[in-house]
Amino acid sequence: MARSKEFDPEVALQRALELFWERGYEATSMADLVARLGIARASLYATFGGKRELYFQALERYLRSTDPRVLERLSQPGPVLPAVRALIRAYAAESGGEDRRGCMVVNAAVELAPHDPAAAALVESSWSHLETVLTSALTRARAQGELDPGKDPRAVARMLLVLMQGMRVIGRTPGGAARLDDAADQALALLG
Repeated sequence: MARSKEFDPEVALQRALELFWERGYEATSMADLVARLGIARASLYATFGGKRELYFQALERYLRSTDPRVLERLSQPGPVLPAVRALIRAYAAESGGEDRRGCMVVNAAVELAPHDPAAAALVESSWSHLETVLTSALTRARAQGELDPGKDPRAVARMLLVLMQGMRVIGRTPGGAARLDDAADQALALLG
């Protein structure tokens, strides 16, 4: 008779996500994971695989919780630019807040993507999603007369994507809040 799991895999995965988000992949050891998850090493391997597999499951969980929020914000009926402005302001505020963990996707981009094709693919997927959502919203804004007809929605979306991800990096440093606010102001001025 097979033994039932004595822990909730969803709770364990969330704890792993938090640990990887706080420390990063390389600085998190299997001993750290065992201690944080509160499960035996053998159970961790049997349920999630090794450290790398657990990291990618945690990163995918993070993506499932964050990527849909932008689509929801920018796909509401009515004027679009106020929603885009609010999104940029939210990124600046979140990035400059007390939480210095940054964005787990940006952290993966910096730490793993340059040498790990699987990490690079997840990062690219997330950023492509964000770019597509922004492009769609800005195309709607241009059609509704909110965005100058001479502005390319895709190019503006890419500029905003780079700005937003850069905000996540700057936000990890002390004293970044003023830089973030100034950058948000300049980006919003470009929108018109």
